[in-house]
Amino acid sequence: MLTAMVCCVMLGMGAALTPRDFYFTIRRSHILGLGLISQYGFMPLIGFAMALVLNLPDPVKVGLLIVSCMPGGVTSNIFTYFARGNLALSVSMTVTSTIFGLVLIPLVLSLYAAALNLEIPRDNIVATLFLLLIPVGLGMALRRFSARAGAVTEALGSALALFFIAFIMLSWIPRNVEFLRDTAPSVYFAAIMLGLFGFAFGYLLTRALRFGPIIARTVALETGIQNAPLAITIIVLNFAPEDRQSILAVVALYALFIVVTSTLLTLVFRRAATGAD
Repeated sequence: MLTAMVCCVMLGMGAALTPRDFYFTIRRSHILGLGLISQYGFMPLIGFAMALVLNLPDPVKVGLLIVSCMPGGVTSNIFTYFARGNLALSVSMTVTSTIFGLVLIPLVLSLYAAALNLEIPRDNIVATLFLLLIPVGLGMALRRFSARAGAVTEALGSALALFFIAFIMLSWIPRNVEFLRDTAPSVYFAAIMLGLFGFAFGYLLTRALRFGPIIARTVALETGIQNAPLAITIIVLNFAPEDRQSILAVVALYALFIVVTSTLLTLVFRRAATGAD
């Protein structure tokens, strides 16, 4: 069921693509390059640093590395819209990071896992990523065939992304209350701070490079909001049942807290945008 939900989300992501987005990508390739550096340079690095410094069990380290190596998700597009960012840029960054993730996710994940002496099923993860990219292509074809059907699919995919996170909160978390109660504070710290560090880095780096506040808001949200549903699907499909609970702990907590922190940040961005207007 989780896999089916993620496929629908990826289908909606593909349906969001139009020729205008590709034109935008070509014209703003330097900004998309900045997004890739933030996504696959900084985020895995901060995940690795926290795994190295914090006193985390090995399965939690694996989960933290996986979620920190994920591309941007559809959720970032939704928050970018409400934060008055550049929605076209957000969608382009999400799709670009997803496509480049076929190569960069296994590469970066293997690099940091080896540094921490952790075992990950790299080949299986690569196969999973390729399979989950198929719905993106189908969504693009659907948008090409019918703009109206593509728009409806895009909206459903975005709504399902939020439903996915709500589903995790309402199903996995209540069934693991005792486990979460015994979870070390360091795990909660890692789950919360991964997104906050991403927001701060994306925004400050973009402003330091003299981009405007709209672009900075977009890059900040795109950097801090990882594709948690994709991370959960990779874990469910590629790890043994006895290991999943511990690996999923930090990812599920990240999915929970990223909604809260993204909402608060969006309110701050909206107020700043209103003041600027």
